[in-house]
Amino acid sequence: MPEGLSPIEVGRELHEHTSQPHQPAGGNRHSRTVQIGEALLLSLVTIAAAWSGYAAAKWGTESRIEIAQAATLRNLATRADLAALSTRNFDSSTFNTWFTAFTLDDPQKQTLAIRRFRPEFKVAFDAWMATDPFHNPHAPPGPTYMPQYQLADQAKADALDREAEATSAAGNRAGEVGDDYIRITVFLAAVLFLVGIGSTFKLHTIRYTLIGVGSLLLVLATVLILQQPGLPG
Repeated sequence: MPEGLSPIEVGRELHEHTSQPHQPAGGNRHSRTVQIGEALLLSLVTIAAAWSGYAAAKWGTESRIEIAQAATLRNLATRADLAALSTRNFDSSTFNTWFTAFTLDDPQKQTLAIRRFRPEFKVAFDAWMATDPFHNPHAPPGPTYMPQYQLADQAKADALDREAEATSAAGNRAGEVGDDYIRITVFLAAVLFLVGIGSTFKLHTIRYTLIGVGSLLLVLATVLILQQPGLPG
């Protein structure tokens, strides 16, 4: 027959049994709930952070491209402005030649000077002469002051300047949107930190609290994302 336990062995077994921590019936259920909540929150935050980071990069690239385009447009506007200035100087030179011949009362030289007029300047000159400038005190000072005097390069320069201003403003706005997405990414990174550090605690209360705070930050970040424009076209 097998021998029974001695009183000392029985006492030892009883002590070891009573010294083990008692797990409540719902302990495993709470642990699974916390783990599921943390996993779900991590999944949502990871997706949102990836989207926010991608959007920030896209808007940053858009900002740099538009600012570079604005600089190019300004250079083109400067070139057109210089071309318009050169044309204006040529018109002034030919007009001064005609005026000199006029003051000398030399019709032949006047005719020769008029032949050197650009066709566009000739239109303004004829309109100016129609105002009888030598007898009409209210006549414009010269052909370049007439509404008929138009410089294509000057109009081009003005249009390029306006386009450059609009493109520059769009580039600055794109940069601001990119900064907003970066701030949202920081919020989401805080959620990842809270959930990550929460897994080191054994108390379910602390972990539930961190999950709650992280969920609030996720909701805030989601609202901010919805307020931002989508990806640049």
